[in-house]
Amino acid sequence: MKIFSPLYERTMKWARHPHAPWYLGGLSFAESSFFPIPPDVMLAPMSLARPDRAFWFATLTTVTSVLGGILGYLIGLFAFELVQPLVSDGGRYTEPFELAKQWFDDWGFLAVLAAGFSPIPYKVFTITAGVLSMAFLPFVLASFIGRGARFYLVSLLMAWGGAAMEHKLKRWVDWLGWLTVAAVVIIVAIYKL
Repeated sequence: MKIFSPLYERTMKWARHPHAPWYLGGLSFAESSFFPIPPDVMLAPMSLARPDRAFWFATLTTVTSVLGGILGYLIGLFAFELVQPLVSDGGRYTEPFELAKQWFDDWGFLAVLAAGFSPIPYKVFTITAGVLSMAFLPFVLASFIGRGARFYLVSLLMAWGGAAMEHKLKRWVDWLGWLTVAAVVIIVAIYKL
């Protein structure tokens, strides 16, 4: 049953849309301070669809992510009470917030560098950096390096594969989609038992 192929085709069409970079920048900014979806979901197909622009997409994603991170930092510094219910007393981000604080205690500046590749959402690091009053310029520098490394890696891997990777994905997308669904069902079943 071909459910994922049409979704893949639609995604690649959206990735080639003239306004796609604006959406990528907006998503990247929002994800760094409050939105739950990472920009990789747009960055990867856009870089695959337009390998000649992959470097530009990575740059755009990095800059807007750091700008969103600055907003997250300011939220943590000046408006933590707005997000405190999410990060304390069993809120959605309580455990990641506590872990991020521990990382800051243990590694300081390097915690933000690691945030680019961490399973903890970047927004948790940005808000935590503000709450802990981390020095602003090292925060921004670490954000550029950590986030940039991640986004350039994603873009360049997609661009490097180019048309050959797009062709292979198109061929196997339905199998990969169903395998992913099966894996999620198995994980949920194990978790519920």
